[in-house]
Parts: sequence; C-alpha cells; structure tokens
Amino acid sequence: MPELPEVETTCRGVRPHVEGRVLTGLAVRNPRLRLPVPPILAGEVCGRSLARVWRRAKYLVFDFGNGSVIVHLGMSGSLRVIDPDEPAGVHDHVDFVFGDRALRLRDPRRFGLVVWQQGAAETHPLLASLGPEPLGDAFDGECLYRLSRGLRAPVKHVLMDSHRVVGVGNIYASESLFRARIHPLEQAGRIGLARYQRLAEAVRATLSAAIEAGGSTLRDFVGGDGQPGYFQQQYFVYGRDGESCRVCSTPVERLVSGQRAGFFCPQCQRRGR
Repeated sequence: MPELPEVETTCRGVRPHVEGRVLTGLAVRNPRLRLPVPPILAGEVCGRSLARVWRRAKYLVFDFGNGSVIVHLGMSGSLRVIDPDEPAGVHDHVDFVFGDRALRLRDPRRFGLVVWQQGAAETHPLLASLGPEPLGDAFDGECLYRLSRGLRAPVKHVLMDSHRVVGVGNIYASESLFRARIHPLEQAGRIGLARYQRLAEAVRATLSAAIEAGGSTLRDFVGGDGQPGYFQQQYFVYGRDGESCRVCSTPVERLVSGQRAGFFCPQCQRRGR
C-alpha cells in the first residue's frame, strides 16, 4: 500500500501541474471504488480554480475553495499527470482535466476513493480523528512519550496507529525502529522519553529519506510523473530476513505481529536497550 512518502511524492509531483488551474472536465468511468465517487462531484468542481494541493496522512486533498476533493490511492493506485487525450485503460477510473493536462487515477483493485467534502477538508470523518503529522511541528519525542503512557501494545503497533501518529506504515515503522535501535515488540508504555526522542528523530529521518528517493516501489505504485521510487534500495531491515544487518552483520529476522510481517536485527534492536 502506498504510504506517506509515496503519497507525498505524488502530491509534490502533481502540484505544479494543476495548482491554480481551472478544472475544465471530470471523467468518471467507474464510480465503484472503496467509497462510491459522489454523482454531484462534477457539478461542485468543474469550472472552479484549484486553490491548493496538499497531503493529510495518506490522503491527497484538492481544495477548490467551496470544498475539497479527498483522494486515497488504495493498495495499488496511482495519480499521474497525463495528456487528456491519452487513451484510458481498464483500470483508469477517474480523470480530472485541467485544459491541456489531466490527473488520471489508476486503481486496479479499486480500494482507493474519491470523495467530496463541503467546506474544510479537516472536518471529513476520514480526516477528523487523525493523529499528528510525523513531519510536522507537533510531532516529537515528548509527543510519542505522552501518547504511549500505560499502553501494553508493542511500540510498532502504536507507531502504525493513525489515531496516534499518521502515515507511518509497516515499511517505515520497521525502518524507523531499526534506526532508533528499538525492538518492534517492546511494550510502548515501558519505553522512556530519551528513547522516544531517538525514535521521533528516526521517523523523521526515514520518511525524509524516502521522500527524497521518490518513495518505494510497491506493486504498481508510481509517482505523479509515472516513475517508480527507489527507497527500497536503502532498506536496513524491511524484507531482508536472512540477510546480514548493514550495521553489525547479524542476520535480519522476520516476525509476525498483528497479522503483519515485521523485520528487525536481534543484535542492534535488543529489548530495553
């Protein structure tokens, strides 16, 4: 599934092509996504200027002044800048046309969504209860320390809980915990402030490096320019079970928790370290 770096890469890729331009057309070939594309959408946005393109968690937000279109890429979706005359494929479900260019949503599994929110986008139920942005000013070690008090859940689960902090999915949680030298199954409530400060810095560094690399190539993911990301070439632990740790040469191990595979170095990430 595209995670925060992939969505941020898409946001930065499409923004200069469409921000400030008038939406001249909307083509909805298949409205049956995870949530149906609202039939009123064309009437709300066509003819209006796109004021701002931004990201909240793993959602793309297109602010048209009177309201916002909120887009999620699902498990294998992409949003690309194309020539509006480019023929559509079977999985190309929605086109946002801005004169001589368009944004095309391709979603083979149809787990993505395109919804409309009148007024402030932040009030939509999908966004209203989300936690702080890991690259924002509200996120730091003290934030992680406060929200983890009394929790017996593994720290990796807490890090991936979008109600506590957004956008840190499985890949980037595994990589951040390695950078911070914290075992993924350590109880969140037992970790002290100093280690949470280290973890917050690791999350920021991991996500920033991934964005710089254009995200990771995950199934069919490509950025707004149609190019894949390359951060997977920098992974310390994710998907590297049995391979030597890049720091200490100990074999990386795989674990399953919460029905998700995780990866860690048993030497670098000893519990209570």
